Amino acid sequence: MDKKIIIAAVAAIVVIGIAAFALSGGSADSDPTHLTVATHSNMAEPEAGFNPLTGWGCGHMNYNPLVQSCLFKTDKSGDIVPDLATDYSISADGLTWTVNVRDDVKFSDNSTFDAKDVAFTFNTAKDTETDLDLTNLEKVTAKNDTCVEFKLVEPRSTFIYDLRYVGIVPEEYDNETYGENPIGTGPYVLDHWDKGQQAIFTLNDNWYGDKPYFTQINMLFPEEATWLELAKSGQVDVAPVATSALNESVDGYNFVEKSAGRAQGISLPYIEDEGKTSPAGAKIGNNVTADKAIREALNVGINRQKICDEVFSGHASPEFTSVDTRDFANPNAKVKDGDVAKAKQILKEGGWVDTDGDGIVEKDGVKASFDLYYPPDYLDRQSLATVFAEQAKDLGIEVNLQGADWDTIYLNMYSSAAVMQQTSPDPYKSIYQQYHSKEVDDFYMNPNLYSNAASDALMEQAMHSNNFDAANALWAQSALVNGGGWGPAGDAPWVWIANYNYNYFVKEDIDMGEQPDGLGNDFLINVVEWTRTNSTA
Repeated sequence: MDKKIIIAAVAAIVVIGIAAFALSGGSADSDPTHLTVATHSNMAEPEAGFNPLTGWGCGHMNYNPLVQSCLFKTDKSGDIVPDLATDYSISADGLTWTVNVRDDVKFSDNSTFDAKDVAFTFNTAKDTETDLDLTNLEKVTAKNDTCVEFKLVEPRSTFIYDLRYVGIVPEEYDNETYGENPIGTGPYVLDHWDKGQQAIFTLNDNWYGDKPYFTQINMLFPEEATWLELAKSGQVDVAPVATSALNESVDGYNFVEKSAGRAQGISLPYIEDEGKTSPAGAKIGNNVTADKAIREALNVGINRQKICDEVFSGHASPEFTSVDTRDFANPNAKVKDGDVAKAKQILKEGGWVDTDGDGIVEKDGVKASFDLYYPPDYLDRQSLATVFAEQAKDLGIEVNLQGADWDTIYLNMYSSAAVMQQTSPDPYKSIYQQYHSKEVDDFYMNPNLYSNAASDALMEQAMHSNNFDAANALWAQSALVNGGGWGPAGDAPWVWIANYNYNYFVKEDIDMGEQPDGLGNDFLINVVEWTRTNSTA
């Protein structure tokens, strides 16, 4: 594949984009205590405002909400530690989590934070339709001003991640106005919001932590095509690096690479086409990808390292299970890849043979051919899909590329392959929702309807465990059990390909401190510790 063609198309609109941004008022801020950052799609401008109850900071993607703080936070070692909380305990049956909270915190409007605000936040969040899944939360009760009791429907070992990422709002919360006028206990307050362009955050005088060096954060919401030019123009202190710019360098900036556990891969419909349709009327099943020989051959035959080098210019590592870098990974569930001869042998033994000499194997009159959907607005996924299709063709498998919007992708995900990505460190999201059996719905998790009873049982045990180490071991086992499981050495329902790092152009005078591994999407996670090194401010 020649990426130059794609990159040239992107570059053609950059000049227009950067000029439009400048005309809208975007410019460099000369105050050394002001930080200007450009955000990426995982921290995009929130349509509903800066409201954690509608997805700001939590839900589909988790990141530092700036205005709010959470019961827990992640320290530089990657451990989840108390923030607004002081400690917590779990009942023997796993159904009751008791959290004690601080008594010395005020909201940015000078009202006092207490346990009632926590109870209100979670009780409201569980009844709000967002990507934040709190369906297992029965009720939350403030036992007194500093003690909160969470009652669960079923035990859930991963509930700590919900406590970690939901920003706390005051009990006097108003859904109609909060998004544009958020009140929180975080280190910053929203000063003003120029919709479609930027949000300005200034210091919260009531912040209970050490005073941050940066007294103002200018958060820009530019198009991806302008990221590089923003850095080259010196208008930002931090800008994400687009896939098209991975080989670029910018004077005055360091190229900073952050690990993220950002797994990218291909979902392969797991069940056969029996003429069934989804509630939305979409076809279910695919007779090619439902054949295990096809899925095994792709996992064994493609060369992941080559894709990492070609698509991501080496800023990615081979990914096999979607959670290779997590504490609950199972290295035994991996396979040795890049073996074209073995892949062809698997296909042959599975009855897939090229009988007409067109280079594509067939079985019982069916060609080894299927559609692969990808979002064309994402250069990384478009490029990954293209190189994957090229390598699959060398195995005798035809992959027809289909660029489409997300609504179209979700409509076709049960019958066609799709390029997907996951980054969550929460095994409930990255394993349970991704691989546990489910009914047909419009939710993007487990898009290929994978199902394995033995794997399901291990996931249920992991969910109900009160011991995190034991739970992690069970999550890992579910990837490879009795010759099956969701790993490539098992049932191989996916072809996970690359763990793509998050990359940033960071001005040379910015010290980002020490950040935890595996959370590179949340580059502002420790922004209260950042400094500018060449300033006397």
